[in-house]
Amino acid sequence: MELRQLVRGRVDWSDIERVVRELADRYDRETMRVRFLDADNWLSTPMVIDDDLFVKVITRQNTLVHTLFTTGRNLGAFSAGTEGFFERYETPYEMARHELEATRKVRELGVNAPEPIEALEVGGLGVVVLEYLPEFRTLDDLPREDVEALAPALFSTLRTVHDAGLAHGDLRAENVLVRDGDLYVIDATSVSEDGREAARSYDLASALAALEPLIGPAETVCAALTSYSTDELLGARHFLDFVAIRPDHEFDATGLKGELEKRAT
Repeated sequence: MELRQLVRGRVDWSDIERVVRELADRYDRETMRVRFLDADNWLSTPMVIDDDLFVKVITRQNTLVHTLFTTGRNLGAFSAGTEGFFERYETPYEMARHELEATRKVRELGVNAPEPIEALEVGGLGVVVLEYLPEFRTLDDLPREDVEALAPALFSTLRTVHDAGLAHGDLRAENVLVRDGDLYVIDATSVSEDGREAARSYDLASALAALEPLIGPAETVCAALTSYSTDELLGARHFLDFVAIRPDHEFDATGLKGELEKRAT
């Protein structure tokens, strides 16, 4: 068994059936067509129902894995010279409810995100139901010229979230969807109220790290400067080493730092 499958765990088929029956009752559907997604996700079992509902089923093991990730990320924040700002969840339902509420908040700001429908608990499992976005591509699945054209919009979106006093906390190319030329942001994580200033610098570092392999350090920094000041980018620079040790980010930290230093002088 692959490590990812072992850590993520498996939802028993009887539990999946229980979730689907509950959703069929709630949405008054006699039958439901379920399609599982081969998604790169440690923290849930994602599936599409009837091509209009995106459903994540969250187990207790998913919650425990999130706690381990949170501990590691907070240690990384300490290494960057700040207090840890990532928060953990106590239950699968709490984890599902947070994703629903985070999605609702960013949509209220005018940021594109799937429509949040509901979060519920079914037999101890957390279940979050969102609008399914068909025919999307992730940012890292686009040609370079398309990413270059969309990069300023990504930083503008992040600026909107930050100006509202919020933070995403887990910005990666996989969490930025592109549909009909528009960006959609998904999978925000939970950060503490006291740590949101540092979390916003971390967000900015994560955005730089996500774009650098796709368009290079110079284009990435140019795009960031359309929405952020040089001082703000230098504040994010302190988090680049922390971001670099994450297994889901591969980028040229030295090249980005050099580009930021050139801008500063």
